[in-house]
Amino acid sequence: MLPAAAGYDRAITVFSPDGRLYQVEYAIETVRRGTLAIGIRCKDGVVLAVEEKSRKLQVSDVTQKIFQVDDHIGVAAAGYIPDARTQVDHARFFAQSNRLIYDEPVDVEGVSKNLADMAQQYTQYAGVRPFGVALILAGVDKNGSSLYLTDPSGTYIGYNAIAIGAGSDQVNEFLEKNYRPDLNMDDAAVLAIESIYLVSEDKTGVRHIKMAIIDQKVKTMRKIEEEEIEKYSSLSKENASKRGDTSQQ
Repeated sequence: MLPAAAGYDRAITVFSPDGRLYQVEYAIETVRRGTLAIGIRCKDGVVLAVEEKSRKLQVSDVTQKIFQVDDHIGVAAAGYIPDARTQVDHARFFAQSNRLIYDEPVDVEGVSKNLADMAQQYTQYAGVRPFGVALILAGVDKNGSSLYLTDPSGTYIGYNAIAIGAGSDQVNEFLEKNYRPDLNMDDAAVLAIESIYLVSEDKTGVRHIKMAIIDQKVKTMRKIEEEEIEKYSSLSKENASKRGDTSQQ
């Protein structure tokens, strides 16, 4: 940091001379240091997958980074997970309020915009800090399947496939090369696991992988059990062998 900019990283409401909000940039860096989270939109619905590095004695069937907002909406998080729980609680309140007021399920974009507005407010008031987490919101509503990303700056953007967290740049390049709009749910799940293995230190088991899907037919989020993840893992390694990708072997 240049001497002229020193001190501007202490106040969230003050722009630096070169037009930057350092506290917001630090929050985005927190997201980059978090473990990987992936969302993939397919013709049958949406897939969410995360890497969770658990300890040996930790109960691994309790997912820390995937949340359910409403029947038809799920969230995957990367960064400071306690902040994610706060945002998810806010999203759940917003979704239930929408049902009570309008008697219909909330749109995925509506939840994404509401959370982004909340994050943006925490970038412009003294005495608060930005949320140190980015969220991938996935769901199926009246517009079909949707996938959105929100970050600590208050931005929200729609994607067909996106990765956040450590190694996300490499994974996003991989997704750009291998994503197809005509993917079915199984293909998308396999692609998600391939993406995790691409940057993960553990390339053998599936205990560190958690996954959920929202099917377009039933419009309900479902957690994928470990046995099913193992099946997708085997298929992902077959795909890697066909491409000659030894990093996942």
